[in-house]
Amino acid sequence: MSTDTLREPQQDRSRATRKRLLEAAIECLASLGWAGTTVAVVAERAGVSRGAAQHHFPTREDLVTAAVEYVSDERTAQLRERVNDLPTGPARTQAVIDLIDHMYTGPLFRAALQLWVAAASDEQLRARVVPLEAHVGREVHRVVVELLDVDEKVAGVREIVQSTLDMARGLGLANLLTDDSMRRRRILNVWAGMLDAALANARIGGRTGGPPS
Repeated sequence: MSTDTLREPQQDRSRATRKRLLEAAIECLASLGWAGTTVAVVAERAGVSRGAAQHHFPTREDLVTAAVEYVSDERTAQLRERVNDLPTGPARTQAVIDLIDHMYTGPLFRAALQLWVAAASDEQLRARVVPLEAHVGREVHRVVVELLDVDEKVAGVREIVQSTLDMARGLGLANLLTDDSMRRRRILNVWAGMLDAALANARIGGRTGGPPS
């Protein structure tokens, strides 16, 4: 058996271990907060030894920031895969709004929020979180533009898409302490109609069922 043949299962196990650690870190951060998310706690939840965890991620900062980036990239990739499954016309805009709402009310958002709070009072952590959030923000914005099937070069499109994301983030914050789903749903339904009308002149192709340009 060749060295390369032996190395492949080892690499597969290493990737699987890394993935378990990253996903466990998000779960811990969302449920236990920054203070409770230690490498040891994450390793235990992932079913990995502490030594193995530190082999992949020497510090808590390494682990948590890598976890937020990994899961964010996974989620945006999954969103992109939904492009061809979305309905046309106003129903498409509503479906995209529903996806955005889910993104800002799930465990990834709660985990990211815990990271932001910790970074606000930790200069070294903030230096890592700021560029990470810039990357995540750009990717989310880009994928939402793709899902809405609009041309961002049209005046005002970039701003209205970003306004949608900012509003959804704010509504997600309001949902952290109490179940705000009924009020949030009413607001998002109204916003979906306004957004669909505002983007009418920016649609690409004929996929959304809008009028031809």
